[in-house]
Amino acid sequence: MTASAPRRGRPPKNEQQLSRAAIVEATLKVIDAEGVAAVSMRAVGRVLGVDAKSLYHHVDGKDGLLDAVAEHLLGSIALPDATGDLRADLWAIAMAFRERALAHPQAASLVLTRQLASFEGLAPLEAVLNILHNAGCTPRESVHLLRTFVATLIGTLLREVDAGPTYGTTDTTAIARRQATLEGSELPAVAAAAEHLARFDGAEEYEFAMNLALDALLSRLTQR
Repeated sequence: MTASAPRRGRPPKNEQQLSRAAIVEATLKVIDAEGVAAVSMRAVGRVLGVDAKSLYHHVDGKDGLLDAVAEHLLGSIALPDATGDLRADLWAIAMAFRERALAHPQAASLVLTRQLASFEGLAPLEAVLNILHNAGCTPRESVHLLRTFVATLIGTLLREVDAGPTYGTTDTTAIARRQATLEGSELPAVAAAAEHLARFDGAEEYEFAMNLALDALLSRLTQR
């Protein structure tokens, strides 16, 4: 069998139109459909209709794909201008992050798992650290508070996305069925809370968690 000759001339049209932005969007399509674990150069190449090898001109393998998505998510957050009100400023960042993350909820975990060095990837950290610095926190304390703040917002979002009916639901029929099950559990505390355990409102839970985190943060700074 005669080996095929190397391809000459211009690359196929799809490869000519390749860009980092297009690759990020294609990677997000894979993540939205199948989760982060499904990301590979081949999977993204299939979405774009190109040979996976052509992606290496724009990203450094799978890690490069995941870094690019994390940078995109962080860089596209509409960071609000600081007002000098610690609670209001951190709350505004938390709400801006939620709005952006819910557009691609399966990708939210990348913010915690990728170590980014780009301006886009570090800009949200800079915003939070500046707010804490202006509130009188030392760099060391600011980092501890930053990590707690980020863990709270990411953890709450991941629970909302991945927990399914475990934490309750918004479906009226399912709520009634789950409530009846919990009330018949013969566990007094569970039965008493059945109405609330059976329902789950993502926005309400997120706001509660962030308010709790901010209460703790402000209490710590006040007692210092």
